[in-house]
Amino acid sequence: MKRTPPGPRLFAHDRALGARYVAGADEAGRGCLAGPLVVAAVLFDQRRITRSDIRALAALNDSKRQTAAVRAALYPLILRVAARVAIVSRCAPGIDARGLHRTNLAALREALTKVACEGAICLSDGFSLGDIGYEHRAVIRGDATSAAIAAASVLAKETRDRYMRRVDERNPGWGFAQHVGYASQEHRSAIERLGVTPLHRLSFQSTAYQQLSFG
Repeated sequence: MKRTPPGPRLFAHDRALGARYVAGADEAGRGCLAGPLVVAAVLFDQRRITRSDIRALAALNDSKRQTAAVRAALYPLILRVAARVAIVSRCAPGIDARGLHRTNLAALREALTKVACEGAICLSDGFSLGDIGYEHRAVIRGDATSAAIAAASVLAKETRDRYMRRVDERNPGWGFAQHVGYASQEHRSAIERLGVTPLHRLSFQSTAYQQLSFG
């Protein structure tokens, strides 16, 4: 049996909210040992999205459920269909200084306010952001529920992965192009052999750092 693509269901969810403008925000890299936290926000104008647009974005879904090739193909399509897009990045030293959760919430707020407009409903994946100046709703498993959040998820993940592939060239040996900063066994082994780079978040209480001294 042929599987129904998720994109139309996600767009139907956003249309059912009853607002012309729906903005969604999501992050990539929250659980990484190295690299930035990247947050994207996408605003869709429900009146301007065509059936052709929805067909083009039929594969839209939670970025973690997609292959790298699918994310790369969706990236320019999202940029074409979206009314507004914003990408916000937070570096490892900033995360260490302010804390991951606080940094993540602030970045989500900033990204949403960059794309929101009067009358927009702003959605975030799981996190309640408080008063951001627009109607806001936290959506559990939002990247598999809302087209706007799913689109933001793809942009954030693809943007971050591209960055990690670039920095891999300047930091040979850590394998950033492969694990993009997550705590894989290869990454842990590289830390044991080579130590850490300025890209690593030292505030994480990770077993990967236990053999190192930061004193």
